[in-house]
Amino acid sequence: MGATLSGVLPGHDIDIFDDFCEHLLVRDEASQEVIGTYRVLTPAQAKRAGSTYSDTEFDLTRLRFLRPRMVELGRSCVHIDHRHGGVILALWGALAEFMARNQLDTMIGCASIPMQHTGASSGQAAASIWRQVRQTHLASIEYHVTPRLPLPVERLDDSLDVEPPALIKGYLRLGAKVLGAPAWDPDFNSADLPMMMRIADLPARYRKHFSSKGD
Repeated sequence: MGATLSGVLPGHDIDIFDDFCEHLLVRDEASQEVIGTYRVLTPAQAKRAGSTYSDTEFDLTRLRFLRPRMVELGRSCVHIDHRHGGVILALWGALAEFMARNQLDTMIGCASIPMQHTGASSGQAAASIWRQVRQTHLASIEYHVTPRLPLPVERLDDSLDVEPPALIKGYLRLGAKVLGAPAWDPDFNSADLPMMMRIADLPARYRKHFSSKGD
């Protein structure tokens, strides 16, 4: 998808946070092939790593009071042959269990919008999606963060009628909030939206699902 991967293993996305993260996997029962993944950075491991991945893209100073019970989600990936919803639901179910078991209540992460979005020149789709979500899903000001390398949205056409990527739409349905304007990630050629989801903000039917995982 246009990413520039500079790791030691050609064709593999590897960074300094991998060894500090928990890795959630979904396997095909018949073949045992891994078909879905998430990585989760806990507060304790974020301290050991020195930061979260999101810290490298955004100034998260305003979230400092959340950090003791805040995990970072990242590298969500579902095999192209299994993108029918079931895999991401299985991952979210495992994540719910993980959050409840470890008494954590806040999830943050960078949600990517590919810059080579179909039907739009570079950045216009991202700017248009940012215009949409800031009107409906922007967090209150005490949670706002600022990008270290901002996408220049003010210079881009943000009037396109484009839908957010499926994962972002899923997060928004779960009650997630956008914490500010997108950053530009040149390595992955994407615009990254800072997002936060708190257990307390989940719609009732989802909150019941998450809380029941700890019983």
